[in-house]
Amino acid sequence: MTLIVNGEKKEFEKDLTIEEILRSLGVEEKVMAAAVNTKIVKKEEWKRYRPKEGDRVEFLTFVGGG
Repeated sequence: MTLIVNGEKKEFEKDLTIEEILRSLGVEEKVMAAAVNTKIVKKEEWKRYRPKEGDRVEFLTFVGGG
């Protein structure tokens, strides 16, 4: 399956949930928000939400500072 993740084309062997994608990328602890095709996906849905072929997925982190 091909997804556009944070603007970069990524290939995955099978359909994955948001949570599985985060784990495969090694960023599950860093991501605070996820959106698929500009629609926010609530964190409680990450275990079951599966993006479709060609979807644009954005993972967001929050950075503090001043």
